[in-house]
Amino acid sequence: MLQDYLQAYVNKYGFSGYTELRAQQNRNRGVMMLNGSLTANTSGTSRGLSARVVKGGAYGFASGTGYGDNLEAIARVVQTATSNATFLDSRVQRGKPDFPANAPFVRKDGLEHDLPVEQSYLLGIVDELDSYIAERFPRLLSRRVFARVLDMEKLLYTSDGVVSHSYVPRSNIYVVLTTQDKDGQPVEHFKVMGGYGNFLNKFPNAQDLFGQLEKQYEQLILKAEGVYAKPGIQTVILDSDLAGILAHEAVGHTVEADFVETGSVGGPMFGKQVASEKVSLVDIAHTAFGKLAPVPVFVDDEGTLAQDQMLIENGILTGYMHNKESALKFGHTPNGNARAYEFSDEPLIRMRNTCILPGTDKLEDMIESVEDGYFFTDMNNGQADSTGEFMFGVPMGFEIKHGKLGRAVKDTTVSGVAFEVLKTADMVSDTVTWTNSGMCGKKQMIPVGMGGPAIKVQINVGGRA
Repeated sequence: MLQDYLQAYVNKYGFSGYTELRAQQNRNRGVMMLNGSLTANTSGTSRGLSARVVKGGAYGFASGTGYGDNLEAIARVVQTATSNATFLDSRVQRGKPDFPANAPFVRKDGLEHDLPVEQSYLLGIVDELDSYIAERFPRLLSRRVFARVLDMEKLLYTSDGVVSHSYVPRSNIYVVLTTQDKDGQPVEHFKVMGGYGNFLNKFPNAQDLFGQLEKQYEQLILKAEGVYAKPGIQTVILDSDLAGILAHEAVGHTVEADFVETGSVGGPMFGKQVASEKVSLVDIAHTAFGKLAPVPVFVDDEGTLAQDQMLIENGILTGYMHNKESALKFGHTPNGNARAYEFSDEPLIRMRNTCILPGTDKLEDMIESVEDGYFFTDMNNGQADSTGEFMFGVPMGFEIKHGKLGRAVKDTTVSGVAFEVLKTADMVSDTVTWTNSGMCGKKQMIPVGMGGPAIKVQINVGGRA
């Protein structure tokens, strides 16, 4: 755990003007096996501190490694940030007002979960899973199993009197299975397990995962024997993985205030209908439906208490995600969306856990309502832009014929303009499932949670005629 050397600095030197002082430690661990051979065994820790100072609306930032009890080293980082802010203010002369002060508070979150995992334990779990796959699944061309651990710990002091010490652990196991179809073409199916929590607690043994491996292999064989989707606008039920990436990539980024300022579609659509009245979308801070969200953020990296940010309410675009600067510019209240990945990164406006809220429909009723369409269950990477136009890969799904699930569907894509697609949503399921393995790559990588219910929409499907 990070020792608190910042308090001694604050007690001795204090702050002159608006300042954020942050110490941070990220621990990364990874093990990968390909067809029984160890191909990666990585372990690393980054640790350091940074300071950000504001003078007249100009930011000065500085960072340094070697975080420890050397108060002069901490002072040098703060002084450098102050000099940078003073220099920039002398050139740009924005003359902006100071940020409204936060009420001082002290908060510690998640620190009881700090149980470092040994590389040997990761290797043991991965090796046992790999051996099970090799012994039980005869039709494979290849298999890949890997484990990843990311523990992020932050200690923040601000000139407002905010003190925050947080720890967010994330542990995942990924399995990629490959076979071939009747034409000899490779067919792949990918699954990820785990999420928020310490690896030792998330994965006490490999045997608990065998059932999920069996289901993954069964789906892989169905996919290999499956069909291609028909191209064109189709009636599709997007399960939670796809609803989640749609919410994050195609909607969420368009309503981050810095993207709004640079011309995203979220600007002119504010206050207008952008989705069916059945659709409400929120960026959740830390607690969802009575449980911790996948990436809980209680205090952001500017010292703002994190609260949920409603983005779309009953189909109407009602909110943006902000940092302190953009909130002041728009006349809105910041709700804790300023986040940094490494100690050497400045906080940016970032999503936390972006989710379409559950509706009232049962998934089985949604399937029964479709005469001819598809149920897409999994997603992989895709792309979206500031207009809300998107294309996402769909590695797993099923036909729906006369209200019943049919044959599996081979790899395909879905595309469209997010706000137009969401306007067609006429059924939303009553359950939410989260995905907690992704990293958002807006200028700097950072963990995010995505999730949602299943939604029934009209969407463009890639396929073969």
